[in-house]
Amino acid sequence: MNIKIRDDQASPAKSSVLAMMPSTASHRGLAERLICLHDEIKGDDSLGGLSRIAIALYDESSDILKTFIHSSDGESPLDHSTARLSDMPGLKRLVSMGGRRTLNDLAKVAAAGQDHAARLVAAGYLSSYTMPIQSKGVFYGFLFLNSFEAGFFTPQVLHRLRPYAELIAQIIMRELDTVRMMQAAVKVIRQVSTVRDEETGAHLARMARYTRAIALKLAPRIGLTDEYVEYLFQFAPLHDLGKISVPDHILLKPGRLTPEEYNVMKGHVARGVEIVDLMVGDMGLQSLPHFHMLRNVIAYHHEAMDGSGYPYGLKGTDIPLEARIAAVADVFDALTSARPYKEPWTNAAAFDLLKSQAGVKFDPDCVAALIDSVATIGDIQARFDETVYD
Repeated sequence: MNIKIRDDQASPAKSSVLAMMPSTASHRGLAERLICLHDEIKGDDSLGGLSRIAIALYDESSDILKTFIHSSDGESPLDHSTARLSDMPGLKRLVSMGGRRTLNDLAKVAAAGQDHAARLVAAGYLSSYTMPIQSKGVFYGFLFLNSFEAGFFTPQVLHRLRPYAELIAQIIMRELDTVRMMQAAVKVIRQVSTVRDEETGAHLARMARYTRAIALKLAPRIGLTDEYVEYLFQFAPLHDLGKISVPDHILLKPGRLTPEEYNVMKGHVARGVEIVDLMVGDMGLQSLPHFHMLRNVIAYHHEAMDGSGYPYGLKGTDIPLEARIAAVADVFDALTSARPYKEPWTNAAAFDLLKSQAGVKFDPDCVAALIDSVATIGDIQARFDETVYD
């Protein structure tokens, strides 16, 4: 393996997964705060049997429900899991009806053939409670509570748990709304800008999902948390924010750039960091979750493994992992998309180029992870055409 991860990218090998943050970070990961809240809840003797709290988020544009954060007393059987909500009629009904679901005999549900229930039971969880997280017509995902005890979620227990469940839901919505506010602000900047480039449209939707596919492939091997994967997915579309400062005659030039024009183009990296710093300060988003990750994606996604990239000439694992992942995803979509100066490449041709530059320009493990996601890539390309912005 060529991947080296820092403390803020890895999770320790224990059942309660912490999204580790740098010592200088002022914002704790959501998973860490959830673990603290879980411990507080279990301090109530009547709630000591609450063995697991988990959050799954919903991506409406692809109908995907994906694991996000959890705090578990035992093994977590559903890390890095995804499923289409349309394939889960019970959960879909909860969303449409705004209801909540109690299953006090998960073994019976598992015996009926439900895969997720079977995986929970195999890990020792015997009862569950499910609550949709939604507000003002927006569905964010689900809160799942589990216990090792069958029949744990009695009316009395649910009454005591309700304030905690509502608090967790509010925390999740607030954090996600902060990220979405940043994304919305960037979208407005792009729309009012005179710049019209390849970073608008479906490129951003596809690139974000390629980024997530790579991270998910790497996650089990190097200990990335679902929280890390989700925030990387959310931040990846902002990678070239600074291009709004590049003049159209350079950005949209159909031929090769002159050295002077290329230097102007390279300046978009520093400008992107300046813009995002200003946005965070002016909009009061200092608590933006994992802000260091966003800055890393913007600042370092044009660095190269051999040190030939820009603007800092970083080498190898000195380049933050999130930037190495984003670089592979970005180049792959650029190669396989139509541009003013070229026709789209086939996936196979793009893979060949990435493989030839693995270890030179690109992290070889990130390249391998993308190539190992052929089916996912096909789904992404089929779903997101050039009219989509997400």
